[in-house]
Amino acid sequence: MSKRATFQHSRRPSVSRVRGAVVAAGLGTTMVLGAGAAFAAGAAASAPDAASLVVNTAAAESVAKQATVQGKAAQVAKQAVAKKAAEAKKAAKKAANLATSWEAPVSHYQLSASFGNDGSRWAHKHSGQDFAVPIGTRVEAAHSGVVVKAGPNGGGDGPAYGNAIVIKHSNGMYSQYAHLSQIDVRIGQAVQTGEKIALSGNTGNSSGPHLHFEIRHTANYGSAVNPVMFLQKEGVTV
Repeated sequence: MSKRATFQHSRRPSVSRVRGAVVAAGLGTTMVLGAGAAFAAGAAASAPDAASLVVNTAAAESVAKQATVQGKAAQVAKQAVAKKAAEAKKAAKKAANLATSWEAPVSHYQLSASFGNDGSRWAHKHSGQDFAVPIGTRVEAAHSGVVVKAGPNGGGDGPAYGNAIVIKHSNGMYSQYAHLSQIDVRIGQAVQTGEKIALSGNTGNSSGPHLHFEIRHTANYGSAVNPVMFLQKEGVTV
């Protein structure tokens, strides 16, 4: 064989070497593509986790806000209940005080004839305390109780009293209001301390507009006690 032929033969790559290079190149490409695919797959796999994290965070914030709103609503409701309880307690206390308290039957008055006075104006000694007030003055129950007399002719005690009212009280005593121009209660009606029961007048045996007020042991004339002294014992000064 000539030298030329030998040289040409030595420069030609062998079939096996070419095949090896092709295989190596293929493997490299595969590895690169595989790595890219793996990265893409990992990114795709991680995407749902991120979305879930956002959703879960938003849900948690919503729950927290709802809990805050509910907490405030519960606090407001609790305060409202406490306020109503305090108001109910105050009302009950006021009612209890009214049930046990006494007061003068009229306001802005002048005392005139007193208990025990005598003279030509009365057949017997004066049986009550007179409060000089204009006709139409508001007359109030001096204490809570039940009306047992109400009407003309002294409510049954005689014409000298004119229009009159008698109230029975829980302590067994009675209060009487006479010479009225108007009666605003009826027999059997329950009244409270300070409740309007009539308007003052000048009816019956009266020398001028005034309210005749008595405190009695019974509902009837003849059982009266000094009303001013009785009210003083109950803490009322007239």
